[in-house]
Amino acid sequence: MELYSFSMLYLIPLFISAPLIMFLVARNKAQSSIVTLNFPPGRKGWPIIGETLDFLDMSRRGVPNKFISDRIQEFSSPVFRTSLFGETVVIVCGPAANKFLFSNEGRFVTPWLPDSCKKIMLSNPQASHNEHAKILRKFLQNFLKPDALPRYIGNMDYISKQHIKTHWNNKKEVLVSPLAKIYTITLVCKLFLSMDDPVQVATLSDHFRVLLAGLVSIPIDIPGTTFNKAIKASNVIRQLILEMILKRKLDMAENKMSGTPDILSDMLLTSNDNGKFMSEMDIVDKIIPMLVGAHDTTTAAITFTIKFLAELPHIYNAVRKEQMEILKSKKEGELLNSEDIQKMKYTWNVAREVMRLTPPAQGSFKEAIADFTYEGYSIPKGWKLYLSAISTHKDAKHFPDPESFDPQRFEGNRPNPYTYIPFGGGPRMCPGVEYARLEILIFMHNVVTKFKWEKVLPDEKLCYDPMPMPSKGLPIRLHPQ
Repeated sequence: MELYSFSMLYLIPLFISAPLIMFLVARNKAQSSIVTLNFPPGRKGWPIIGETLDFLDMSRRGVPNKFISDRIQEFSSPVFRTSLFGETVVIVCGPAANKFLFSNEGRFVTPWLPDSCKKIMLSNPQASHNEHAKILRKFLQNFLKPDALPRYIGNMDYISKQHIKTHWNNKKEVLVSPLAKIYTITLVCKLFLSMDDPVQVATLSDHFRVLLAGLVSIPIDIPGTTFNKAIKASNVIRQLILEMILKRKLDMAENKMSGTPDILSDMLLTSNDNGKFMSEMDIVDKIIPMLVGAHDTTTAAITFTIKFLAELPHIYNAVRKEQMEILKSKKEGELLNSEDIQKMKYTWNVAREVMRLTPPAQGSFKEAIADFTYEGYSIPKGWKLYLSAISTHKDAKHFPDPESFDPQRFEGNRPNPYTYIPFGGGPRMCPGVEYARLEILIFMHNVVTKFKWEKVLPDEKLCYDPMPMPSKGLPIRLHPQ
């Protein structure tokens, strides 16, 4: 008994100290794991706003890539950390980064929209942007599937010809950017929503211009700010689209529908797996981003194609030669068809080179949905990532002499995968890429077969707000051909 008691005197300290030892060992392991995390180099900038002001300022000055290139040089790394829109953001560049993020969509990352943008784009900012985008993507893929697109070519050509007749013919000078926007939004409203009232289309266009400016503004919601104006514009757009939906539902109930089915009808008639139909406001929240994506990016592409053709007469001559051969093969008044589009190879290479040098979207945001490692750097769940398209497009390793305009880069199977991403890539490839191709080519056919032009302002600056645009709207002087 005494021996047992004596032994316990030695064991008691062990029992007492064991939990403490285990705690210290566990804490040491945790500290060791934290120490071994290798975050990308970078800086946070100012409290709350981080480096957002610098990021937006570079865009408005027309040099968005400078924000990135300066930091790549400073940190000697194509992967670095910053703070934007109140979030820790890792910026990545290059084909390897593009492939990694596009290939790991849904596994490591998911698309992300800043809260300020959700406040503008969605009726309920707390709703899942990704869920809206996923549903919209299904509708677009069905509406824009390859066997459906040829049916739209004749109508698109007719709308393009009417646009040229109304806004370009008998004009000595025009502002390209606003006219390109009228053309693209007229197309999407007609084809996607069966809306052909020019006054209503113009009203939507004006409000979308204000909305888009707010997406890259400082999110201060007080009267007079760009952000506040964007919220008000989105509310007006939302009400206009809601009225259109209610009228469409009434027409459908009274069997007054005529013409070709559109995306709006599909949204009203399609239920989910549980047999539930979308509410009117759910449909509105899908139509607004659809209209933004279907008209503003191609507005930028068309505007800069006109700009480069004015600056490069030999490129203009080659495009015109290709388009005149197509025009001469047509009967008087005959509209374009899919065979004509397939003959526009050089024109499309020119448009692709335009989008390499001035991609309509500078890049895209993602959110890490799991901890992962990229290029040896630890990316924790919840951090945001920004994939820079313009940095990849101007990388001399993949595009020699990257600032020069050379449509030959797109001959054959070039460029290499993930080096050219104006429409995204992998499972997130834009479902409207072929629609955008038709939109651009049909417009270029109708404008180059009628006009030659020159820039009124040779040194007009470039700005991003949020799409790239000539700061004065690209005024040009027309010379009928």
